[in-house]
Amino acid sequence: MNVEVVMQELEALGKERLKKMYMSNGAHEPLFGVATGEMKPIFKKTKINHALAEQLYATGNYDAMYFAGIIADPNAMTEADYDRWMDAAYFYMLSDYVVAVTLAEADIAQEVADKWIASGEELRMSAGWSCYCWLLGSRPDGEFAKDKMAGMLNLAARTIHDAPERAKYAMNNFMYTVAVSYLPLHDQAVETARAVGPVEVKRDKTKSKTIHAFENIQKAVAKGQIGFKRKHVRC
Repeated sequence: MNVEVVMQELEALGKERLKKMYMSNGAHEPLFGVATGEMKPIFKKTKINHALAEQLYATGNYDAMYFAGIIADPNAMTEADYDRWMDAAYFYMLSDYVVAVTLAEADIAQEVADKWIASGEELRMSAGWSCYCWLLGSRPDGEFAKDKMAGMLNLAARTIHDAPERAKYAMNNFMYTVAVSYLPLHDQAVETARAVGPVEVKRDKTKSKTIHAFENIQKAVAKGQIGFKRKHVRC
């Protein structure tokens, strides 16, 4: 499997309906509109192939970039490599669901995510907070410093209402994920989300919506989901 063959297979799987949906969320040409689940047969042929992942990511094609995240070797990438991938991640579905997901399986995940959170740049902040959501939702609680996680909850509470729009989503999800997946701070996360209350995020110049971590936490509690951990982060 080389980059040309993979691109041909992805193109054959493209659907106009999904292409329009991805574009409504911020994707732009080039893209095919491939359902992520339909990429699995291609992965069975490529396996983890980091050199191919780099070639696919460099195409700028959204579907190819997404597939690159599936076949990349997270620990083959340096901090500079992750920064390079972030530079090319032009909207949140790449920053949060490709780059952050790939980073979450790397040994340097927390180190890189910390720098992105502190960057002040919308998509880097979003990716940094999202990376912690993927980490907390998949790794044992013992891998995280309780004091650090508590400090991050406090940071989210202090800054979420004034944060960039995509960062608001990720910070809101961080409070939810701590409450659901990081048992040492469940109570603190619940109280933090309660204190933060509803968060308004702008969808465009005329529309906005409200997100509320506390309400979603209550739903997770009712469903008995506290303590949930994923077996895998990537597909």
